[in-house]
Amino acid sequence: MPEPRAFWVDEQFDREHGVDGRGRYEAEVLARVDEFADAWGDIAPVTFAATAWRLASGLSPGFVRWHRRIISATCARSPWDGSMVCAVTVASPWPAELTWTRQWQRDRGWQDWPRLFGQFTTPTEQDRTRRPHLRALLAVEAPVPLGDLPPAPAGPGDDVASTARRAVVVLARELNDLLAPMTGQLDAGVPAQS
Repeated sequence: MPEPRAFWVDEQFDREHGVDGRGRYEAEVLARVDEFADAWGDIAPVTFAATAWRLASGLSPGFVRWHRRIISATCARSPWDGSMVCAVTVASPWPAELTWTRQWQRDRGWQDWPRLFGQFTTPTEQDRTRRPHLRALLAVEAPVPLGDLPPAPAGPGDDVASTARRAVVVLARELNDLLAPMTGQLDAGVPAQS
């Protein structure tokens, strides 16, 4: 059975909902090309790729999609050494220490993550007034390999949209490689064999 995906690029939706022969993402990049200004001609592809990722994940629905457990995912240039780092927030079950016994709950009706059509959601304002909620999150912070990222364009006259698309595809692949085993294990709901 194939491992579930944590991240992927939704090329089909992008093309089907594009305008004037352009995909949604390409149109977004061209409309916001000034946001790439700090990256023109940069020897490192990091700033360009981070901006491309931000635009891709900011579309609704996103050009880059992610697993239902992933709440947020950002890619940015590290202030330490200029490398690419990601920060991903993942919805998680309660830690084992809290599921071993229910004594700590004291009959207060503690609720875990609400779900709507399988998606992990935030409790409504009404829900919060009725029962306490405990939503566990995992904060993933990790380096992202740069080797396959395309070079930053020299300027807005270059093919910025295609380069941005390639950068997003590479970042989605790298984040998928990093996080798909984790989301798969969380979905399985059983401890891994040692």
